[in-house]
Amino acid sequence: MAHGQYTDVINSNRPGASQTAFSVGKKVLQFELGPYLINEKRTPNPSYDVSGYGVDFAVHYGFFKEALEVNLQGTYQRDTKTYNTTIPVESSRANFKSLNLGAKFLVYDPNKNKEEKINVYSYHANRGFKWRHLIPAVAVAAGVNFDTKDNPYTASGVEGLSYRTALITQNNFSGGWVFVTNFMMDRISSDQQDFHYILTLTHSFDPKWVAFVETQGIKSDFYADNLFRIGGGYLLNKDLQLDTALTFNTKDTPSVFGVNFGVSYRIDRHQDPYKVKQTKL
Repeated sequence: MAHGQYTDVINSNRPGASQTAFSVGKKVLQFELGPYLINEKRTPNPSYDVSGYGVDFAVHYGFFKEALEVNLQGTYQRDTKTYNTTIPVESSRANFKSLNLGAKFLVYDPNKNKEEKINVYSYHANRGFKWRHLIPAVAVAAGVNFDTKDNPYTASGVEGLSYRTALITQNNFSGGWVFVTNFMMDRISSDQQDFHYILTLTHSFDPKWVAFVETQGIKSDFYADNLFRIGGGYLLNKDLQLDTALTFNTKDTPSVFGVNFGVSYRIDRHQDPYKVKQTKL
């Protein structure tokens, strides 16, 4: 528990869109990839349809300290936007919807250096609710975005470098329940400043299967939405996870429906500091 970042099995941010509070662990290189299909329909004027595909990707590396990681995250999309006029007008688009180089640091872990007390007389007491589970782990993240000129997925005039900051919390409850929150300001210093919040609840049914539900709010002058996701993941082995999810919303400006399939894989070179110290002795 003194080194709570690293886990024996892969700890992926997928299949949801939120980031967990914990880093991947020192000397762990982790890849996350999620191809998806997207369909959007806008019925009020201007009426249009969007149909296409894309990929979410992330690379994480833990170094220097257990609580620190650097990461590269982004989304690339290619689609066709069709305006429903008397004579339909099509426009093909392709670009990065986001591309960010950043870092994440765990500020506080309520379980660090806490020894779990075992009640030898009560099975239910060991698995029951504990008040300290209400205290979340807290992490902060920051990064730099890059947007190309005339990007069809950003507001007019947005190009070059901008900045991102995020506050992340994570509660690990008994019974395999985990609750994660992300609050993020994106594209700071640009003409399109976005605020995002993401709330993710996951539940592991056994060591192999996990399910999740998630809501994401987006607010800016360029785009606003409330997205919902449901899905699950399967642990193929300790370093490889597969996942899938559905994304949708409840409005028509535009309505959104997407499906993705993802994979997470890590190259694990982590060493337990305590074991290394014992070996040297």
